[in-house]
Amino acid sequence: MPTLLVAVGIALVLAAGGLVWWLAGSGGCDERVTVDVTVAPELGELTEQVLADEIVVEDRLCVDTAVATQQPLQTVGDLSVLEPDALPDVWVPDSSLWRARAAEAPLEVVGSMGASPVVLGTSSDAVAELGWAEEPPGWGEALSGGQPLAVPDLATSAEALAALTAVSTALGGGEEAGNAVVQAVLAAQRGPALSAADGLAAGRDGGADAPLVPVSEQEIYALNQAGEDSSLVAVYPEQGSPVLDYPVLRVGTPEGDQAEAVAAVVEALTSDAARTAALEAGFRDADGTAPPEAEAAGIRAAAPTTLELDPAGVQALVAQLSSLADPSRILTVFDVSTSMEAPVGDGTRATLARDAAKATLSLVPGDFALGLWAFAYQLDGEQDWSELVPIRELDSVVDDTTQRQLLDAQLDTIPDLLTPGGTGLYDTTLAAVRAARENYDPTAVNSVLMVTDGTNEDDAEGISLENLLITLSAEADPDRPVKVIGVALGPDADISALEQIAEETGGEAYSAVDENDLQTVLFDALRQRG
Repeated sequence: MPTLLVAVGIALVLAAGGLVWWLAGSGGCDERVTVDVTVAPELGELTEQVLADEIVVEDRLCVDTAVATQQPLQTVGDLSVLEPDALPDVWVPDSSLWRARAAEAPLEVVGSMGASPVVLGTSSDAVAELGWAEEPPGWGEALSGGQPLAVPDLATSAEALAALTAVSTALGGGEEAGNAVVQAVLAAQRGPALSAADGLAAGRDGGADAPLVPVSEQEIYALNQAGEDSSLVAVYPEQGSPVLDYPVLRVGTPEGDQAEAVAAVVEALTSDAARTAALEAGFRDADGTAPPEAEAAGIRAAAPTTLELDPAGVQALVAQLSSLADPSRILTVFDVSTSMEAPVGDGTRATLARDAAKATLSLVPGDFALGLWAFAYQLDGEQDWSELVPIRELDSVVDDTTQRQLLDAQLDTIPDLLTPGGTGLYDTTLAAVRAARENYDPTAVNSVLMVTDGTNEDDAEGISLENLLITLSAEADPDRPVKVIGVALGPDADISALEQIAEETGGEAYSAVDENDLQTVLFDALRQRG
């Protein structure tokens, strides 16, 4: 009998253990389904936390989740080339701007994991030095001012793209806004080669020279929560902030159990528990509620005004900025006829052209190549033009000085080069195009920038406008295109001739009737150069 009782006991224990194993191991599930979730890198830990517990649907369907982090740009690429079964079931990028970039993909917005305004990160010392504590700057003022910029890669960073779009939006679009964006980009390229991470580290360390970094408010919060004695703070421009909205996107059209599993994962990602976890990680909720101890973490408790961004406008900006990604190779040709002595403000057209060119030169990045000519009538013997500085990259060194410094010094001589006798505009244009083509760089945008305040006033041996256009057409080389960008300075300049020359070469012509518009015109020429 004792032996029988022991055997029965062992059987009961084994049976109970098997029941426990079955309940724990299988969860009582009839089916198991895996849902692949891809999120922006900053959401990785939060998403793992939210989806840590197994999800069971109606006591029959167990849902496993596989969470991966990936830059949104990479996911956009995957959506266009991978087969449906290789794509995630749920995608959470940092911004709905990426959905616009993946317009052809089967995506449906089914919620949001949180929100974070785009701000400018820097040190509290820089904020005090700039006077922004009492009066915050506008986006254009901040990004095109004298403070160093550490702009993240525009191709991969929604924060940088949103910040530059904010500049354009805040200024109401149009040429002024476009030029402000170009100025901000060139200023960033011209400045020290700082990564966004290095810029934020400088902000943490303090100092009035800390750069500005377009960044999400959440990243500032997280960095300050992770360290002590940080000087990093968020600057909120006066027009408001674009907001990263972290949309939860269902990918494709799942069916049956997979559809139920995806819906359950979406519910978990957008639940009250997920909201609480997101707040603790430094995100705001849809109502703008701030994370705990916001002020102590370098951000403000009150949500900034939302600056709405038009996805179509963002796409247009992406196209515009892509042209700035290619270096330029520009031969700049300045009119030095005596008409440039005409007074403008406290100076002359010549000094105005000099100052505008020097200001533009100070922003242009070092991989741009620039050269400088002057022209009038028989400036160099019987030749109407004279080479002041040959075309070279601005960072190249010549006789212990840089090309940028050589150009800057030669621009100072422009007012002293003025000479009477007319203007060989057409001969000089043809010579400049030929010189630019001879020095062609296939990796750059090659162009000639002609700045003149008059008309062609050459002798009978000079080429006519008709023959110039015929020659430009005949010598055009599709493998070595050279654009002519003409700037008509003042009311007496021949804008019609410049327009015809520009049209023949695929360039642009600009009229600065008010000579004080020259700086804007030069920036616009850069904006349109691609």
